[in-house]
Amino acid sequence: MGRLFGTDGVRGIANRELSCPIAYGIGRAAAALLNEGNTQRPLILVGGDTRASTGMLSAAISAGLCSSGADVMDLGVLPTPAISFLVGKYKAVAGIVVSASHNPFEYNGIKIFGADGRKLPDMLEDKIESTVLDGKDGLYCPIGNNVGRIGTADKPSIDYIKHIINTVKCSFEGIKIALDCANGAASATAGEIFTSLGASVSIINASPDGQNINKSCGSTHIEALGAFVKENRLDCGAAFDGDADRCIFVDENGKEVDGDAIMAICSLDLAEHGRLRGNRVVGTVMTNLGFRKFCEAHGIGFTATKVGDRFVLEEMLLGNCSFGGEPSGHIIFRDFSMTGDGQLTAVQLVSLIKRSGKPLSELASVMIPFPQVTVNIPVTPEGKLRFYTDERIIGAIAYEKERLGDDGRLIVRPSGTEPFIRVTAECRSRRQAEEITSRLAELIFKTL
Repeated sequence: MGRLFGTDGVRGIANRELSCPIAYGIGRAAAALLNEGNTQRPLILVGGDTRASTGMLSAAISAGLCSSGADVMDLGVLPTPAISFLVGKYKAVAGIVVSASHNPFEYNGIKIFGADGRKLPDMLEDKIESTVLDGKDGLYCPIGNNVGRIGTADKPSIDYIKHIINTVKCSFEGIKIALDCANGAASATAGEIFTSLGASVSIINASPDGQNINKSCGSTHIEALGAFVKENRLDCGAAFDGDADRCIFVDENGKEVDGDAIMAICSLDLAEHGRLRGNRVVGTVMTNLGFRKFCEAHGIGFTATKVGDRFVLEEMLLGNCSFGGEPSGHIIFRDFSMTGDGQLTAVQLVSLIKRSGKPLSELASVMIPFPQVTVNIPVTPEGKLRFYTDERIIGAIAYEKERLGDDGRLIVRPSGTEPFIRVTAECRSRRQAEEITSRLAELIFKTL
């Protein structure tokens, strides 16, 4: 499948691009490289989302880990950020998540967290990748009593739920909220979190069957949640993606409150309470221009990184910042987590709603977003590579950017997790954004 690791771990169609032999190889290599120089038998956590292929790939990874002498703690279905948190709590060398996040159910993926709960740096991913693709790993193959063993944890979901609950100080009594669990990993934890905090909870899309994860639901399809909240006169709704590391809200009117708006609301609150370290927020190149103008208006610094919450976290650590995120709903509260966490984001925002006594629509009005249009153009892996060198495409992008000037932004990039070229335009009018993305999408499709 070419290069294994993208912007968010390994991703591909399960049992084709992401096969059991590849998963086994990643397990073997990860056990050896992450425990290099340590004489003790390593413990590595393995968990995943609700896809039909997750059990198959988890078993292959666990077999690979054990064949290199690592012990495995099988956590079952859990959100990605839960595994990041539990690595530290259970004193493990690493945590491996089998999930393709927001992708359709036939895809799956592998994300690896180190002992510090952070996604692996490029250097380690490259070492694991080269070991797997070489075909002759030369790694330690223990026998007898030295092979690894697979065990389970008593109540990993309870440990994570307690962690999330302990990040807020107020009761949610009186708050009426709907939770869209995307038929994914949040189905195992979200209801318990909000019920324990005292909220009146309505849950939708929490009946996973292996195939319905993200299907017309969750953070990438919030229309049904918006209608549900409005129809039932609730205070708000929160939608997670398949592995619950993202969260998008709808307000009491059913209107979307995306990651940029959530960042605006929360950063202002953090700044007012002296908890926005460095008085700076870290976003990405996809962060809406309206958020940047919000930061300017409120004297908050802003730094943009490449797309991916791992890059956001790296910049946060470099600048000692406490808050950052992405429009997609990957939000990082570094005081509590080392990765994007949808349920953590949800409780922080609901806590803010409760403390302020204001409706979410009023809180979200602090930021005025520029109309943004994104078009995904399907391409082959070869087309993704040609994108960087095709002179017609390069010229057309430069021309559109020059025409926009300071009145908008244009971002054209290959997806790091899906077979698409993404064209995003932000302009003062939606019609202008649609015209620009349409012209470029037609050219890219015909060319690549």
